Amino acid sequence: MTKQGIITKVSGPLIVAKNMGSAQVYDVVRVSNKRLIGEVLELRGDLASIQVYEETAGIGPGEPVYLTNEALSVELAPGLIGGIFDGIERPLDEIYKAYGQGIPLGVDIPKLNREKKWDFIPTVKVGDEVVSGDIIGEVQESESVVHKIMVPFGKKGKITAIHEGSFTITETLGEILNDDKIVKLQMLQTWPVRRKRPYTDKIAPTQPMVTGQRVIDTLFPIAIGGIAAIPGPFGSGKTVVQHQLAKWADADIIVYIGCGERGNEMTDVLMEFPELKDPRTGQPLMKRTVLIANTSNMPVAAREASIYTGITIAEYYRDMGYKVAIMADSTSRWAEALREMSSRLEEMPGEEGYPAYLGSRIAEFYERAGLVLTLGAKPRVGAITAIGAVSPPGGDTSEPVSQATLRIVKVFWGLSASLAYKRHFPAIDWLKSYSLYDEQIRDFFNTHVDKNWTNHVSFVSELLQTEASLQEIVRLVGVDSLGASDRLKLLVAQMIREDYLHQNAFDSVDTYTSLDKQFKLLDLIVEFNRLAELSIQDNVSFQAIDNLTIKEQIGRFKYVIEKQALKTYENILNEMNHQFDELRKESNNGY
Repeated sequence: MTKQGIITKVSGPLIVAKNMGSAQVYDVVRVSNKRLIGEVLELRGDLASIQVYEETAGIGPGEPVYLTNEALSVELAPGLIGGIFDGIERPLDEIYKAYGQGIPLGVDIPKLNREKKWDFIPTVKVGDEVVSGDIIGEVQESESVVHKIMVPFGKKGKITAIHEGSFTITETLGEILNDDKIVKLQMLQTWPVRRKRPYTDKIAPTQPMVTGQRVIDTLFPIAIGGIAAIPGPFGSGKTVVQHQLAKWADADIIVYIGCGERGNEMTDVLMEFPELKDPRTGQPLMKRTVLIANTSNMPVAAREASIYTGITIAEYYRDMGYKVAIMADSTSRWAEALREMSSRLEEMPGEEGYPAYLGSRIAEFYERAGLVLTLGAKPRVGAITAIGAVSPPGGDTSEPVSQATLRIVKVFWGLSASLAYKRHFPAIDWLKSYSLYDEQIRDFFNTHVDKNWTNHVSFVSELLQTEASLQEIVRLVGVDSLGASDRLKLLVAQMIREDYLHQNAFDSVDTYTSLDKQFKLLDLIVEFNRLAELSIQDNVSFQAIDNLTIKEQIGRFKYVIEKQALKTYENILNEMNHQFDELRKESNNGY
């Protein structure tokens, strides 16, 4: 590390230093004798604008800037899973053990544990030819995750030595002969966060990421390797939806980024995830989770880095062949950090003060998600599914961050304040939300769940649209002006809303619903509608249908445990047919 620059200006998290001609954009520097971590954002001659990831109070002109001549990078090795890091991958739990509450300025602590030994089992032998991305061995990183050690990018050759046993992440595991040079292999790799990790090919997604949330899986599904946004006003449940997805989504690895959100929300995650049993493995959920915690009271510049830190870690596990789900909560806070740094750099502002490059930065993040064929002689299929929360002021999705996000994502789960006030959760508005993956993954549902899945979903979508139109009439002239058929549509739409789309995240059974159980509940509602329509044609009164007790049994079906779902479903179907048969008999007998 060389002493090079001299500070000439301090403006909050932005430092301007001179004598920086040898630096490059995105190089990491250490600012002042406190050794604060910073990153070069802009170069003008020998002047460098540096964003500092720590509090700059007490720093003034004339103090030194030390160059590292390295880009902002993350360390990638066993030890990530179960870790809690800040926006630049400093381990918060290790800092707490060493220094107590609060992060000391200029703290210099290894990002990953250098002393812990991991049991390494090689999967190659001496004489094997390997290329970048090939797996040379495995480490049991946690009870839920096998960490696959890969040949670093840009390296290839013949294995000349490989060892089995316990090693730290910096010890030599083996050697390869690469262009007449011996390259030592170790577990630890580093990667610049602003550079996406390479892959062989990108694949069009064809399978849904099952979340267990009925409104999502049924009406607005997301594909494995897809990208989605959750915009919504304050209090509409964005964070709870993301917590639910993190807990239950069909993903091998979860990367959760708390970007500028309230500290108590991150505390909920930190307290809850170790206690929550993973439905896939029976182990605590933290055993397959990486947490990036950059709360609203942390330095604003580190928010901007946290998104890139998280996506780079996600890409690393994707390259092992895992399905990774990354949750960013929220990208609006990240955009606000961009806006603050842009204004301090005195750049020309765009719409609402955001920088002109806001759209390209958001696209840059989301485009790093996807379903890919990895590098290697035997490529694996890995996926990153990215889900970003957006917090538009006042819930106005016409603001720049929401609009820039909507131009890129293919799933829009729009949260509604009015639904939240009615205590309808998840408060995803079925009239303004959409998914563009419907056609790509429709065959999966029809083949693996039931051939009638698509027809049932179409029925639900059309009925909810019809209900909105009928509600306009009801508000004008009252419900009594509607005929029996229209009143039945309102009744069934109410059943869909209250019995199907409404889901209790805090109920041990209702918090997650398998696709099979989702279809059975949906089928019960559709069958109720069919039998009710036939009964109305047989002159059965709407009031008699509305008084049927079978409605309550259908409503309670979502609280039936999975093992009893099939038997309960068949019992309700039989009882439903019996009750409607009795209604028609009574009607035909003149009652």
